Amino acid sequence: MPGENLSRDEARERAELLSVDGYEVVLDLRSAVDEAEPAEGPRTFRSVTTVRFRAAAPGAASFADLIAPRVNSVTLNGRELDPAVVFDGARIALDGLASENVLVVDADCAYSRTGEGMHRFVDPEDGEVYLYTQYEPADARRVYANFEQPDLKAPYRFEVTAPEGWQVWSNGAEESREGQTRRFAETAPISTYITCVVAGPYHYVTDSYTRGDLTIPLGAICRKGLAKHFDADEVFLVTKQGFDLFHEIFDYPYPFGKYDQAFVPEYNLGAMENPGMVTFREEYIFRGKVTQASYERRANTILHEMAHMWFGDLVTMKWWDDLWLKESFADFMGSFALVEATRFDQAWVTFANSRKAWAYRADQLPSTHPITADIRDLEDAKLNFDGITYAKGAAVLKQLVAYVGRDAFLEGARRYFKANAYGNTTLDDLLSVLGEVSGRDMAEWSRAWLQTAGVNALTPVVTCDAGGRVTELAVVQDGDELRPHRVAVGLYRLDPDGALVRYARAEADVAGVRTVVSELTGQEKPALVLVNDEDLTYCKIRFDEASLATLRSHLGSVTDPLSRALCWSALWNLTRDGLMPARDFVSLVLAHAGRETDVGVLQMLHAQALTAVTRYAAPDWREQGGKVLAACALQELRFAEPGSEHQLTWARFFASGAATEGDFQLLLGLLEGTARIDGLEVDQELRWDFLLPLAAHGAIGEEVLAAELARDDTASGKRHQVRCMAARPSAAVKDQAWAAVVESDALSNALVEATIAGMQQSSQRGLLAPYAEPYFAVIERIWADRSIQIGMDVVRGLYPSLQDSQATVDATDAWLAAHADAAPALRRLVLESRDDLARALRAQACDVAAG
Repeated sequence: MPGENLSRDEARERAELLSVDGYEVVLDLRSAVDEAEPAEGPRTFRSVTTVRFRAAAPGAASFADLIAPRVNSVTLNGRELDPAVVFDGARIALDGLASENVLVVDADCAYSRTGEGMHRFVDPEDGEVYLYTQYEPADARRVYANFEQPDLKAPYRFEVTAPEGWQVWSNGAEESREGQTRRFAETAPISTYITCVVAGPYHYVTDSYTRGDLTIPLGAICRKGLAKHFDADEVFLVTKQGFDLFHEIFDYPYPFGKYDQAFVPEYNLGAMENPGMVTFREEYIFRGKVTQASYERRANTILHEMAHMWFGDLVTMKWWDDLWLKESFADFMGSFALVEATRFDQAWVTFANSRKAWAYRADQLPSTHPITADIRDLEDAKLNFDGITYAKGAAVLKQLVAYVGRDAFLEGARRYFKANAYGNTTLDDLLSVLGEVSGRDMAEWSRAWLQTAGVNALTPVVTCDAGGRVTELAVVQDGDELRPHRVAVGLYRLDPDGALVRYARAEADVAGVRTVVSELTGQEKPALVLVNDEDLTYCKIRFDEASLATLRSHLGSVTDPLSRALCWSALWNLTRDGLMPARDFVSLVLAHAGRETDVGVLQMLHAQALTAVTRYAAPDWREQGGKVLAACALQELRFAEPGSEHQLTWARFFASGAATEGDFQLLLGLLEGTARIDGLEVDQELRWDFLLPLAAHGAIGEEVLAAELARDDTASGKRHQVRCMAARPSAAVKDQAWAAVVESDALSNALVEATIAGMQQSSQRGLLAPYAEPYFAVIERIWADRSIQIGMDVVRGLYPSLQDSQATVDATDAWLAAHADAAPALRRLVLESRDDLARALRAQACDVAAG
């Protein structure tokens, strides 16, 4: 991305010089529906921006940000500037600034097909055009000229001219309409990256939220083609529950007027917290039957984005170093609010088993970083929307609540909002208020938890006397940085009915290498010791030998869902770390997953078991492992309660691991209606789940997929069909998929993702081997020529991880050595992929030794 980057130092200098009084942005989007494509260049729309700003040093020079194919005119304080001179494709040079300035930029900006800037989507079902914007961290400059950094906040007024019959939304409420032009109310001061426009013939449902004298108009938006599936009432219910809780605990009224939520196509993220106009990926509108885990994930995302209205929008970090100030809090608050305010009262189970798995992986990569990261530029920022910034940060905040107490934590948040409303902050601003309300030494806590990287492992060491009583229970801590942990240690025994239940518990402050938990001395000898019971801290749990033996036989008998989830998480970490053979983890899944009551945990176990077989098991055991998993899945599918979400979950797992001719014939029978499993409804989404493995194993061909697309001629259907087409076991198919992604930029972001996902089938290692060498030859060009999102998708998705040998590690090392000057963000992606592969090889060695 030559010329499009922005460094932290440049942003700091500009913030010291400039302050922004306001923006007026005028967009003409009527070109979105022009039938004819431009003769050359991208399809564009007109963007006219007026920025009023002040300069602390009159006569100084600075720059505005804009990425556009053409700039028609630039006027600074009435002085015409030559666009050919001042605009370099990413920046507009501004010199001779006055104390008070008015900049007017008239440009033709490009519609996007990569989910960045002004994304344009054509619905294949009805030909309708839909637009939306997505900017984080720095793509507002693709839509209008601005000062693209979070600490130059300003009020915004948007005016949008749209095609006849369209609806248009922005952050502010619509104030007036004249013909096809809408004018929107001025916003409160916000950052560029959370401004937003959504436009098109969308389906729109309204409601309102009232609390005392406060009334918030609510809206829910989706494409017309999804309206029949849209459960807006459920979205509004969670929204109102969230507003009730956040108003109660934050004691600061929602500050941005209306609250619209738009579910939009081909979205790169889960959602984005644009104040007054939150955008979500439309996959949160469910076209078929899904489990409660899916509804919980959507509710979590709704509440996560709502928490951002305070953590991120009202109070914003100065620079992306402190991205955690918004993302970690929102991630924590999403689960917190689910438990406190909604029917999803087991959300901490999901957090412990799923969200933290993301964090553990990220924190063991060579690119691991402190929660407060060193973000040198925008490319660094884009890559730091990761498991550390989100999930580890949230886990550390959960530890903070245990450390300072819930009341002090929430009082600190309230004071933080009131002291910094509409402003920008750094870590010190938050720590000072938390230290004030809690009386704790936040500087030392911050140093240990926020300013160092890595994850600790906590292992119990139990000594018992001849009478079967605990004489000492200690917790041993490993890790490069030994941190203070507030933990609960639980002791479990087998009841006469076979249930594994907790009979003793103690909380302790673990510090240093070894900590004795004296409160548990004298207890009867436990069958299981669970360190970090109730998941108070962020760590990897280890087991003593007796506890591990108990879990091998009785894991499914652990009665508490959170305790059980923590045990599963710990066992998966042992497998990833090459300390437990992959086949042992698979055996645990075979023995105990059928008793798992939490469907979200069950779905996670299915994904982990497939990874264990395809990536971590000895190569000569993969086929056998896959067959036993598929057989187990089919057995559990037949035993599951008809019509239950567990039945649906086992059906999907069976399809994803189908391994024999008999498996494929059953899937075909379920698709054709010649086979039946009582209670299993094979809806359109489940049909595609069944078709993918059939395509990947050559059991169906292109004509079947074409017929299915005709049956489901929608945007979702097209994505599924593209994925299935790329999954077919043919060298010609793989060549076509590679060319479509690497040699062409014609595919949209969603179809690039689908093509890569289809191409990379674990059963097709031999077919994919020829692309290992070309991968290293093309990635630097891809990174330079494509948008950063597409670059990330290609570099991560096409890395030859399925060529799991030392030769691939060596080829990666050779590329890294020969490309020391490559973009740091690109090198980070390659390093992360290499680390995943090296981890897989270590796990395979462990499994070979066990075989």
